[in-house]
Amino acid sequence: MALDAWDRDVTRADKLFDSLSDEQLQEEVAPGRNSGIYILGHLIAVHDALFPLLGVGEKLYPQLEDIFIKNPDKSGIEKPSTKDLRSYWSEVNNKLSDHFNQFALDDWFQKHSAVSAGDFEKEPHRNKLNVLLNRTNHLAYHLGQLVFLKK
Repeated sequence: MALDAWDRDVTRADKLFDSLSDEQLQEEVAPGRNSGIYILGHLIAVHDALFPLLGVGEKLYPQLEDIFIKNPDKSGIEKPSTKDLRSYWSEVNNKLSDHFNQFALDDWFQKHSAVSAGDFEKEPHRNKLNVLLNRTNHLAYHLGQLVFLKK
């Protein structure tokens, strides 16, 4: 069920990003809020961070963390092109999907890399499945913002 929810929301995001023009993505989702392109970059950076967090590899685009997580939209830092971000989005999520589909059921209940063995022993809910659920909710939240770009 958790993987189905993840896949469903990634597919929804794919369809939404495909339906939005580059110009629409440059717009703010609401006055004074983040632009669609910033949210796209933010989601890529957050999903990219799942590789090391879940122990399945290194980030593909570590440079995005500074631009889209550590700094706000209007920081003045140059962002990658919309075309590149659209490509990064697909690559990161396709590779994550490949890894997720290789996980055995027990793998989801193992600790993630941001929790120590001692803390995990005390709090076994701090597992890979919990990370997936959290990131699925995070994606759904931002999808709710992005729909305001559709006109």
